[in-house]
Amino acid sequence: MAGDDISSSVRKWVKPEDLNAHGTLFGGTLLRWIDEEAAIYAVLQLGSARVVTKYLSEIEFVSSARQGDLLELQLAATAFGRTSLTLRAEVVNMVTRRSILTIERLVFVTVDAEGRPSPHGYTDVTALRDRIPHQHVDPA
Repeated sequence: MAGDDISSSVRKWVKPEDLNAHGTLFGGTLLRWIDEEAAIYAVLQLGSARVVTKYLSEIEFVSSARQGDLLELQLAATAFGRTSLTLRAEVVNMVTRRSILTIERLVFVTVDAEGRPSPHGYTDVTALRDRIPHQHVDPA
C-alpha cells in the first residue's frame, strides 16, 4: 500500500485446514483473517476494546493462494469519524506476487456497553501503543 500513512502488515501461512474443495484458500477464511486483524488495528487506533465491524465495501477475489503460500495483509487507516474508523485492506500472495483482493472501505465503530455508537475522540493515526485498552470488557 502506498502513502505516508502508518499502516499495519500481517503475514499468514496457508495451511491444509485453510483450503476449500478445490485446493485453494477458502474465501471465508481469508475474510475472517482480514476482519480479525482489522478489528485489532481499530482497537489500537481507537483506544477501546468495544469496537465492532460496521461495513465492508465490495469484495472481489482476483486471484487465490494454495497450501504453503505466504500472504501479506496490509491495513491502513483512511478516515476518522466521530465514532468510527475507516480502513483499507489489501492482501497479496507473497509467492506469486499477485494481489488476491482489495477492500477499499472497512468501517469500525466504537460502542458503549449497550452497543450504541460512542465517540472515541481521535482524529489521527498513531504508531504509539498508548491507546491500548488496559481493562477487560465484560460481555453484555
